[in-house]
Amino acid sequence: MAEKIATRHAYGEALAEIGGNQRIVALDADVSTCTMSCMFGEKYPERFFNVGIAEANMTGIAAGMAACGFIPFVHTFAMFCAGRTYDQIRNSIAYPGLNVKLVGTHAGLTVGEDGATHQCLEDLALMRVIPGMTVICPADGNETRAAVRAIAEHEGPVYLRLGRLSVDTVTDRDDYKFEIGKAYTMQEGTDATVIATGCMVQEALKAAEELDKEGIRVRVLDMHTIKPLDEAAVIAAARETGVIVTAEEHNILGGLGGAVAETVSSVCPVPVLRVGTHDTFGHSGNALELLKRYGLTGKEIAEQVKKGIKLK
Repeated sequence: MAEKIATRHAYGEALAEIGGNQRIVALDADVSTCTMSCMFGEKYPERFFNVGIAEANMTGIAAGMAACGFIPFVHTFAMFCAGRTYDQIRNSIAYPGLNVKLVGTHAGLTVGEDGATHQCLEDLALMRVIPGMTVICPADGNETRAAVRAIAEHEGPVYLRLGRLSVDTVTDRDDYKFEIGKAYTMQEGTDATVIATGCMVQEALKAAEELDKEGIRVRVLDMHTIKPLDEAAVIAAARETGVIVTAEEHNILGGLGGAVAETVSSVCPVPVLRVGTHDTFGHSGNALELLKRYGLTGKEIAEQVKKGIKLK
């Protein structure tokens, strides 16, 4: 059976594994047992800094450490990372192009009972519009580990989005390769393409499996990198399948769906239907029930695929 693990947990393990690099430091805003940066802290306490509930200050400290040659990994919940510290990220990290890795955990609806104030559905959009920022949202634990190794070697600011909920591992394949800015083809198809990110990759595969029973062959792309977007893969999907459905645990405005629609409309216009939250806040409740309530399921993706095919 495939491993079921939260991306935040896989992240903590991966960061501890690469911690032998003396340039890597970790900063946390007093939530290290939630972000899992505690694993790094236990192994390398001399390079772990808990700054308390002072996210903006933590971000400024990280900028200073990066300017001195360190590779800071900054940790807090996505709502605080992308929202509360936006000004510091923009002006102190991105503007000078500093090598800081921003890690926002507990993103999306799957924070569950923490409610709307903590269910960050805007972070991909906020980080995507910052010049020079790389934005990554891995689908599972395996992909998260690969992403951590890649961003540690990548020069420049990165936003890494992680979830709270344990998810099925779907990228543990012999041909799997993680590369920043390059989509991974989960399966081929000719009738439509589903481009998904984060935990919606698993739902996209469920949708494709059900549609296959109806004779509809769906291409599924794991778009782990929101920025830089793999425009070549998007354009090829548009030209070869004629319709695209995007799926993200995020507002349909400004995130993956927005990025794909912008690319398609300017190069190869085809129908683009977006699965995600529709300009609304979240709600407190069980994570899986919330995904159903807001239509972030394989069933909804399948319905949008069939609707899109009719628009060809």
